[in-house]
Amino acid sequence: MSKIKIAIVGIGNCCSSLVQGLTYYKNAKDNESVVGLMHTVLGGYRISDIEVVAAFEVNKTKVGLDLADAIYAKPNNTKVFAKVKKTGVVVQNAKVLDGIGEYLKEVVEVSKKPIPDPVKILKETGAEILIDYLPVGSQKAVEYWADVCLKAGVAMINCIPVFIASTKEWSNKFKKTNLPIIGDDIKSQVGATIVHRVLTNLFLDRGMPIDRTYQLNVGGNTDFLNMLERSRLKSKKISKTRSVTSQIKLHDMDIAPENIHVGPSDYVPFLKDNKIAFMRIESRHFGDVPTEIEVRLSVEDSPNSAGVVIDAIRCCKLALNNKVGGSLVEPSSYFMKSPIQQFTDSQARQNLEEFISKNSLKP
Repeated sequence: MSKIKIAIVGIGNCCSSLVQGLTYYKNAKDNESVVGLMHTVLGGYRISDIEVVAAFEVNKTKVGLDLADAIYAKPNNTKVFAKVKKTGVVVQNAKVLDGIGEYLKEVVEVSKKPIPDPVKILKETGAEILIDYLPVGSQKAVEYWADVCLKAGVAMINCIPVFIASTKEWSNKFKKTNLPIIGDDIKSQVGATIVHRVLTNLFLDRGMPIDRTYQLNVGGNTDFLNMLERSRLKSKKISKTRSVTSQIKLHDMDIAPENIHVGPSDYVPFLKDNKIAFMRIESRHFGDVPTEIEVRLSVEDSPNSAGVVIDAIRCCKLALNNKVGGSLVEPSSYFMKSPIQQFTDSQARQNLEEFISKNSLKP
């Protein structure tokens, strides 16, 4: 069975966790439930079948390095849980466009090395899937890389809240070229969004309305530093808010905009890649008697998303095998905050398993 050849743009903390995971889980046994994985084997593919063949960055501290060294370079500050051996993949320079905002300029010095043609690199390396880990607010940059994928004949997984896979325009472009795309905005395994959604559904399923709710997030990685620039936060707030309000609407209910607040709140440097989320739901039970719940979640942000991307990669490969193009509804609705179609998480999980079963490798 051939490898799943992937390319990555944005060699930050999320990329570091993903690449470390390829080493950490390379000997995972098929018949065992492994901590941190939703699927040890997915559709016939193991984590050891995934191979990074190309990588792109703009930061001087990473461009020109072997990927195994670049994932540990500053300003990356996520947990190191695996030491990756030299990969032979050299991180290539790329166009900045709107990828570096006001605050990231403080910690990122843009490389002056020549910028190669990414389409040529993707074709020469045989890359099948591009993973987008660009900073929040990189609208032009993400659209540029989506276009690169179309030109190179490469599928895409959009892990950030720039709306590509969830728009008909881009979905149709990928469908016309028979290329799958999964997006938008990765939903971590057990992060603030999934916890907030599950609690929301718990209340609604038990006959209790969501009167008011908030979710506040703080962290110390470059993602939170970047989001201090409020103008780059628009799509992030929309994505995280929609992810919760979609569950309310699926119950034929609504919530006024002034009664919900979901989004990043502040940058706390000493937290590094640890994210702390605070959630509150105000509701009413029998007799309209008030009830409230408050939750505090502390989680290492980047590894929390890597396990989901591992599954998204393998689902994308299944779609490629079966020539399924456009936005993949089932994987996107389970793995992403802003898919082209929303479901409850239990329904999304069932739909995903049916997608995997239908498109799995045949013995």
